[in-house]
Amino acid sequence: MNLQQLEYIIAVDKLKNFVKAAESCFVTQATLSMMIKKLEEELDIKIFDRSKQPVKTTEIGEKIIAQARKVISESKQLKDLIQEEKGIISGELKIGIIPTLAPYLLPLFLKQFVKAYPLIKLNLHEYTTDVIIQKLKTGELDAGILATPLNDSSINEQVLFYEKYFLYVNDKEKGFDKKYVLPKDIDVDRLWLLEEGHCMRSQILNFCELKKKHEHEEHFHYAAGSIETLRNMVDTNFGITIVPELSTLNFNADQRKKIKVFKQPVPVREISVITHREFIKARLVDVLKQSILSVIPEDMKTGKQVNVLQFD
Repeated sequence: MNLQQLEYIIAVDKLKNFVKAAESCFVTQATLSMMIKKLEEELDIKIFDRSKQPVKTTEIGEKIIAQARKVISESKQLKDLIQEEKGIISGELKIGIIPTLAPYLLPLFLKQFVKAYPLIKLNLHEYTTDVIIQKLKTGELDAGILATPLNDSSINEQVLFYEKYFLYVNDKEKGFDKKYVLPKDIDVDRLWLLEEGHCMRSQILNFCELKKKHEHEEHFHYAAGSIETLRNMVDTNFGITIVPELSTLNFNADQRKKIKVFKQPVPVREISVITHREFIKARLVDVLKQSILSVIPEDMKTGKQVNVLQFD
């Protein structure tokens, strides 16, 4: 048994196809198939049911692959540990970031980070919270940047900042001429929301107590895939939406007039960098964290007089 064989079975399990797995591992299908067959013979079990299309991992195979992921992860951590001890800031950092944050946060620090740490290879992916957590646990990601708290004992959270939520209102909407708004001011029939799967949607539903209302309403016929779509719907059609602070930084003068502030404690989402508890690339994550904090306004770094919104 060797690490190469373990990488091969992980690839087949992920792609459910021997040809695609071989391509991803940069070997011929014959080589990959032969190495996996040898491993199965050594263990005296069948890891894959080849009669199924796509290829199906057997029940015992799933247990073997789960352990293989841990072994591969540990072997990579040995190299990372050596780099850490030598004080070398280099290596690959695979990061997942939620779509409602990526377009606004990444441009703020990415260019500076790449210039300051040329030996670090950043591999960035936009995923929803659930996918990020799952890929952290399987070792496919090193870290995630998303809204917390997650209440998951296997995940380490390092809070970065608190991002305020604002109401964004079409200029023809009535009743929003006061200085501060309250959740009760929000009309369900006029609110544009993100589609299911976004933690931001869940936070807003909880904050505005819309889940109870939603059970009795039939007005949620459209859900957007991005914050920009929400904003455009308000600008060009009607209604209101809720937007996070970083998304407003590049608003023009007309758009800024449409921003309404919530009464204190202001609703915020807590943004953190998260890692799995067995994570070893602490130095790389630390420089990532410091790079982000260097571009975040000071008033966003404190959790005082704010209401950290929860999500399901």
